[in-house]
Amino acid sequence: MSDRLYLEQFGNVHALPILHYRMEFAHLVREAFETVKPDCIALELPQTLEQQFLRGVRRLPEISVLAYHVAAQSVFLIIEPADPLIEGARLALEHQVPLHLVDIDLDSYPAHPEQLPDSYSVQRIGLEPFYREVAKLYRDIPPGEEDLRRERGMAYRLRQLSQQHERVLFICGMAHLERIRRDFDAPQAQPLTRTRREGITIFNLHPECCHEVLAEYPFLSALYETRRSPLPPEPAPGGPSLRKSFNAFELILGGKQSIPEEEALAESVQRSAHRIGPEGELPDRQKIMLRLFLEAARHYRQETGDKVHFWQKRAFFRFARNYALLSRMLLPDLFQMLAAARGCLDDNFAYAFFRLAAHYPWQKEASDIPTLRLSAAELWSATKRIRFRPREQVRAKGLSRLKMMNRKKEKRPGDWLEGFDDPYICSFPPEDVSIEEYGRNLKRIGARQLSEEASKSEPFSSSLLDGIDMRETLRNIHEGKIYVRENKRQKSGVGCVVVILDEDKEGTKYPYCMTWLGEHAQESDMAFYATPPTDNIVGPGISRCEYGGFLLSYPPRRMVDVWHDPDYRYALGKSEHLLMAALDYSLEKDVVYAAAKPPRSFMKQHAARLGKRIIYLPLGSLSPVALKKLRAFHILYGRDKRDIAKDYIW
Repeated sequence: MSDRLYLEQFGNVHALPILHYRMEFAHLVREAFETVKPDCIALELPQTLEQQFLRGVRRLPEISVLAYHVAAQSVFLIIEPADPLIEGARLALEHQVPLHLVDIDLDSYPAHPEQLPDSYSVQRIGLEPFYREVAKLYRDIPPGEEDLRRERGMAYRLRQLSQQHERVLFICGMAHLERIRRDFDAPQAQPLTRTRREGITIFNLHPECCHEVLAEYPFLSALYETRRSPLPPEPAPGGPSLRKSFNAFELILGGKQSIPEEEALAESVQRSAHRIGPEGELPDRQKIMLRLFLEAARHYRQETGDKVHFWQKRAFFRFARNYALLSRMLLPDLFQMLAAARGCLDDNFAYAFFRLAAHYPWQKEASDIPTLRLSAAELWSATKRIRFRPREQVRAKGLSRLKMMNRKKEKRPGDWLEGFDDPYICSFPPEDVSIEEYGRNLKRIGARQLSEEASKSEPFSSSLLDGIDMRETLRNIHEGKIYVRENKRQKSGVGCVVVILDEDKEGTKYPYCMTWLGEHAQESDMAFYATPPTDNIVGPGISRCEYGGFLLSYPPRRMVDVWHDPDYRYALGKSEHLLMAALDYSLEKDVVYAAAKPPRSFMKQHAARLGKRIIYLPLGSLSPVALKKLRAFHILYGRDKRDIAKDYIW
């Protein structure tokens, strides 16, 4: 027997105490089945649901929802793989063991808000001490009349089964097991209960609802489902990417190419199933959380080109852990992990994390039964939730907020490619506003730097000038003198701004070179080099690119194609190419050059011959957050795309 497993035995009944809808207990059901080798399995579910319930279990791994109405209210039972009762039913069907639903059907059942320990603790301390503490908690809570009726009814049915079978495996919630064991030994009369219920309907759960209504988030449920059977071969590296790209000939000729987003997500599930532990062992929830983060980081890099750094990973797990502790849990739920992803990285990573966490490969919209859309708000506003499973309404409301993460997807493969038939390209106006404001800010920084370079400090004699220079005073404190500062404001006019984010010395990372003109008097002309637009399609006629470097020149409508101008043939690399163009087009004396390395002396001499001056700003002195937001931009194929771009650009 596993050191985590614990069974309560009375007569020939082996009872497994569980928490409903938790993966750890679903795995314990499998261990209990292998240990007891029962010839009968009993579940804490009403017999009136048996026919449709078994139909839903047979549909797994597709998730089903049982629904019926009681007094103008809807009651739902979700059949998902990581639930111990569902696991018990599946084992019974797979091994042809008799299955019995022994609970009684009540028309009314009160809600019992309960604060139970995190099920992950079973992974560490085992089931027996966990159950002892939970049972002690329930002893202090007086049971309701409905609870007593259900427990007497289950005890009566178990006594009947124990007389018909040698080994009965009973899977039951921890709240009821202690009293059921007591009632099992006492004489019980057959309970008066409903023997038939009309109007029970089974639905296929819509795949977009899985993340909102499942107790375990879909990625975890998918890993559990994958590991129930022999693991498929681990996917080879270099499989399908989430970066939607097309070659130029496909764009020109209107060809279509399938975008295997579902394949890439399913591959992540298979890879993670291999790497969270040996086959057949209880998956560690912490390792699942780590794999989810690593796979989301890989998808994030594919789509945005940004790498997730170690310090961001450490901040994510620390934030998520502390957030979980605030709610008195050991590990965070999906909403808390998404809050950590968004806060410690950015919205794009949070979306990549959410998209993978919400992926359940087997769930499809079309099925052999009707498909039902079900939200957490609908589930808790009109349902008797405690009838089948205890779940917290707070969690459901929290998960419902994940709807804001939804982004538009292709309706069919190649759908977005149809938007590239317009020969004209343009920018996304909100990004234009951001980059223009950033350029004006760099001009202010450059002018201030010139003034600081011209300022001087001297010992105080007769005038305080522009104030006491504390730095120089402390530096020369051994002299016993006070130094004052004279700020000399240089007459400066900054014309062009050049920002080099990556020099791209090999010339392969940012091959797309473009010059485009400002559309109105408040926009600058711009020249830049970036990643190819065909490498990352994010919407119909919308491409996401990343700047390697760019030049802003004001006033607009003056710049020709700088990349084919023979005057700049002496430039060594794209960065010098832009700097030469900036010196050429600047109407002012000064040009701001922000890069990781200062320009070589030849460029300073070239600027002097033109009567210009280069103001160098180290890239490390600028805000990395602002640069990261600025680095990505979008190219729209046609001005009509501006009306829809906000739905695809985040």
